[in-house]
Amino acid sequence: MRRRDREVTDSNEIIHILDTGKVLHLGLVDQGKPYIVPMNYGYILEGNKLVFYLHGALEGRKLDIIRNNSDCCVQIECDVQPFSGKVACQYGCSYYSFDGFGTAKIVEVPQEKIKALSVLMKTQTGKDFEFNEKLVSIVSVIRIDCDYYTAKHRPVPVNPIV
Repeated sequence: MRRRDREVTDSNEIIHILDTGKVLHLGLVDQGKPYIVPMNYGYILEGNKLVFYLHGALEGRKLDIIRNNSDCCVQIECDVQPFSGKVACQYGCSYYSFDGFGTAKIVEVPQEKIKALSVLMKTQTGKDFEFNEKLVSIVSVIRIDCDYYTAKHRPVPVNPIV
C-alpha cells in the first residue's frame, strides 16, 4: 500500500467495513478482459481465513467466468462522505475501503448453500432466516476464499493543505 498512513490493520476496523458495507464489487477476468459486478454478500471467518458468500441466478456470465478462471478480487467501501474545500484540489471523499484477493468457486452441496445463504442474510439484515433444499435449489451460491486483503481509511482532513 502506497499510503501507509491510511492503512487499516486493526481487526475491529476491518470488521466495521465488512459489517457496514452492503455491496461487494466482484472482479473477475473474462478472456483477458476485466469484468466487475456489484453484489450483496455475507462473510465469515473460518479460522484465520476470510470467506465471502454471494448468490445469484443459476446461470449467467459470472458463473461461466468462474468455471474458466477462479481468480478474483473483491472491493467493499463504507462511510463514504464527500467533503469540500476552498479550492478544487481540497475536495474529496472520506471513506473506509477493503480490497481482497482470492479464488471463487460455485457451491453445489445443498447444506453448504443453506449455510452460505444464512450467513449472507445475517450479514445483510442482522436477522436469522431458515432455508431448505428446495429454496436453495433455485439460486447459485459463490464462495470466495480470500487469500490476501488490505483495508484503508481516508478521514476528512483536519488542516487541508492549500
